[in-house]
Amino acid sequence: MTPTLPLFLLLLGLMGAQATVDLRTAAAMAAGLCKTRPTDLVFIIDSSRSVRPAEFEQVKVFLAKVIEGLDVGPNATRVGVVNYASRVKNEVSLKTHRTKAGLVKAVTKIEPLSTGTMTGLAIQFSLNVAFSEGEGARSKPEISKVAIIVTDGRPQDNVKEVAQRARDAGIEIFAIGVGRVDMSTLRQMASDPLDDHVDYVESYSVIEKLTKKFQEAFCVSDLCATGDHDCEQVCISTPGSYKCACKDGFTLMDDGRSCSACGNAATDVVFLIDGSKSVRPENFELVKKWINQIIDKLDVSESKTHVGLVQYSSSVRQEFPLGRYNNKKDLKEAVKKMAYMEKGTMTGQALRHMTENSFSPGQGARPGVTKVGIVFTDGRSQDYIGDAAKKAKDSGFKMYAVGVGNAVEDELKEIASEPIGEHYFYTADFKTMNQIAKKLQINICQEEDPCECDSLVKFQKKVEDALQALTKKLESMSKRIALLENKIV
Repeated sequence: MTPTLPLFLLLLGLMGAQATVDLRTAAAMAAGLCKTRPTDLVFIIDSSRSVRPAEFEQVKVFLAKVIEGLDVGPNATRVGVVNYASRVKNEVSLKTHRTKAGLVKAVTKIEPLSTGTMTGLAIQFSLNVAFSEGEGARSKPEISKVAIIVTDGRPQDNVKEVAQRARDAGIEIFAIGVGRVDMSTLRQMASDPLDDHVDYVESYSVIEKLTKKFQEAFCVSDLCATGDHDCEQVCISTPGSYKCACKDGFTLMDDGRSCSACGNAATDVVFLIDGSKSVRPENFELVKKWINQIIDKLDVSESKTHVGLVQYSSSVRQEFPLGRYNNKKDLKEAVKKMAYMEKGTMTGQALRHMTENSFSPGQGARPGVTKVGIVFTDGRSQDYIGDAAKKAKDSGFKMYAVGVGNAVEDELKEIASEPIGEHYFYTADFKTMNQIAKKLQINICQEEDPCECDSLVKFQKKVEDALQALTKKLESMSKRIALLENKIV
């Protein structure tokens, strides 16, 4: 039984992940946030004598409703329709209609052929003609080729080999069977996985229920519009994905997500992490992941951002000082190795340690560099924090306070720098800490050196004085030239 359990859990996880994707797609469609990926789509519809005229009308309604959910256009999805019975007729070419209205109108005019059922011949025709460049098919690799076959009977010719040739040519085949259709034939035609590509309905009267499935199959949700992205400032949609960008005046960081207004600013950042017993081991692992999320957004290097880490409970323990690790890889590995302390919650003592030790030159702090403290706690402090919190801010440290669960709001606000709304964060659940990591922005701009500023002002004054002196000389010379000219005349 033991080897089977992990496999079961893996399958369960995969099913859950698929369910999440399906729900996301359905939600995107419901909210109108769905785009269809560029596709060359050909419907191959059976109009043999077994399909009654009223039933054929229901097939056309199904086609029209699927088309309504597509982004139709020369650079988006192109649609063709092949009608077949004993013979094959190309009713709508991929190059013919550029709008949904034109397509739907053309579909409504299709008439049944009402003879035999040559499904293999219809697939061969689609491969050779309907999906040819001459009929409007595109040979670009990013353009999907899809065929949807609708049939209600057993074909009078062979479909297995020709369907394989179509699939080998890159055509994805969906097979829809109606009523007394031969199911083995559907499986021979359809692409893998068969569960996704073979559908059956009892009668043409209920074929419309498949509309949603095919709309979702072609749906690529707009991840920027649905909020399924982690861009800090600007999200740019791409088919089925996205990329991040920044507003004017900001630079995209190495993580490809966050933006910095001051990429050249050197900063010393110290994390002060509550490791008390109330956190619990599994949540402490989430805290470490949260720290590394923030590190991903920092410009860690020898000359820019340095990071230190302190853990506290009933006592205070320095995990590593500022400047020990000057690249993200080593820094994040060191965070992962931090062992959980447990015991009490002496936040005031930890704040004093940070102010007096962590930001001291002996522990790697750099003179003249902006100092940032990020305090995390999940409960009420067992000692007084007021004086220590005030001293940290009076020392010029930029203080962020992050609380989870039973953290006390008043204490967090006492720790946080002004404006408090930008430096204080709270969430009820450790599992949602990643949202805080997205919001917490450490954008430190290099302050002007007053000496350099003063020198610049002095230099500007000298230039202005020199220009004034030069102007007076020019005026004097102009007067002399004018006098000489008068004497010559």
